[in-house]
Order: sequence, then C-alpha cells, then structure tokens
Amino acid sequence: MNQEDIVEEGKPVYDLEERTFQFAKRIRKWIEKLTHSVANLEDSKQLVRASGSVGANYIEANESLSKKDFIFRLRICRKEAKESAYWTRLIMESNEVITDEKEGKALYQESVELKKIFSSIISKSE
Repeated sequence: MNQEDIVEEGKPVYDLEERTFQFAKRIRKWIEKLTHSVANLEDSKQLVRASGSVGANYIEANESLSKKDFIFRLRICRKEAKESAYWTRLIMESNEVITDEKEGKALYQESVELKKIFSSIISKSE
C-alpha cells in the first residue's frame, strides 16, 4: 500500500501507525542515495533501527495491556523519534554533498513532529 493510496499528495497522514511506517520507509529510501563510507554505513544503521523502532513501538503501545505499559511504549517512541532526528542531522551535516538534501530536511522535520506528537499523547495520558 502506498501513501498515495491513503492520502492525497501534500496532505498529512493522520493514521499514526501509517505515518510512522511511511517515515521509516522514507528514511530507508533516503539512505540508499548516500555515498558509501564507513561513517555513513554506521550512522545509517543507527538511523534505520531508530526510525523503524518508532512505528514498531507505537504498534506495541496500541496493543498494551495497561495504561502504564501504553505510556512506557510511547516514551520509547518519543526517544526513538529524537534519536532519528539526531542521526538524520548528523548524516546531513557530515556529508558535503547530499543527493537529496530537501528530503533529509523533511525527514528531520518529520522526526521532530513525531516526537512532539508522542509528547502530547504522553502528557494527555498521564
């Protein structure tokens, strides 16, 4: 299923499970365009893990058995979104030429927005 099947181009995805999935998918596509270097390889591995973990933990949160577990999983989502922002920024700033700098900036912004969304859900749930 493509994001285009769910939402029109340029409009936000409101299904958070789908949004986090699309985020992880976009990260993977962006990373494929990077030059191959030891630093990019190691940083990319970290970014792939963190970006995928955002959505995986959100799914876990939705399946939680208690409010305490729900909040715990959301805190992990928030932590992984913050980590995704860190690795995205590091990759962008440590490469002189980024094939798709616009997408990198958009991915950084998306990770910041996801962090804010999870923070908001946590504060409202406590």
